[in-house]
Amino acid sequence: MATQIKNNMMPVLQVGDRKLTATEVLPLLAKYQMLPLLIKEVVLDQAIAPIQCTPQEEKLACEQLAQQYQITSDDVYQRWLEQNNMSAEQFAALAIRQFKIEKYKQITWGGDLDSYFFQRKPQLDRVVYSLIRTADIGIAQEIYFRLQAGEQSFAELAREYSQGPEAQTNGLVGPVELQAIHPVLARILTTSQPQQLLPPTQLENWIVIVRLEKLLLVQLDHALRQRLLNERFNSWLQAEIAAQNCQIRQLEHITI
Repeated sequence: MATQIKNNMMPVLQVGDRKLTATEVLPLLAKYQMLPLLIKEVVLDQAIAPIQCTPQEEKLACEQLAQQYQITSDDVYQRWLEQNNMSAEQFAALAIRQFKIEKYKQITWGGDLDSYFFQRKPQLDRVVYSLIRTADIGIAQEIYFRLQAGEQSFAELAREYSQGPEAQTNGLVGPVELQAIHPVLARILTTSQPQQLLPPTQLENWIVIVRLEKLLLVQLDHALRQRLLNERFNSWLQAEIAAQNCQIRQLEHITI
């Protein structure tokens, strides 16, 4: 125990004239909100430790990182290294680490991405719809009757009466993913037919009149595959970090 206390009092980092001990570093990381980032990187290092890269993959990793930072020549590469205070070895290590993370994503979640897509698809489909909102039920009913009778167009009435930003776009909203709109409105739209005018509906503090214009079904292309892969990865990573919270708090309590 005495040896541990002595070790904790030994300087482990010097910044300017200040020497920081092991017991000081953890509270400072917490104070400056850097501890979660440290935990994140450690979790990632542990996850990708078993991942191996061939020499060809390592070369590809460096090429991809160079492309990411728009490094187009040896001169640009050298300037980039100098500006970022990084050696060629450090650049390669960063590139390979990023490549391993992507490889880990594919190994871990790539196999069941199709089933995850079908699970997420109802939220990812997009809609284009027309919307008029007002706080006055009497006005909402009058607008609805005018639309039914064809006295005025949806665009005209939206410009005149709608109390949201859609008034500036003739009532048109979208394309927008269903997950990005109010769940009640999303349910209304997914059970409607295109051009079907829906009667005034209470939506929190508003009375809304809605008409579905288009339902745009999402396709599992390369871009969406990468997005869903990142989504699975980020959910896992956040859960892993959250799992460390109790231990982090205990360490902070011990050292602060």
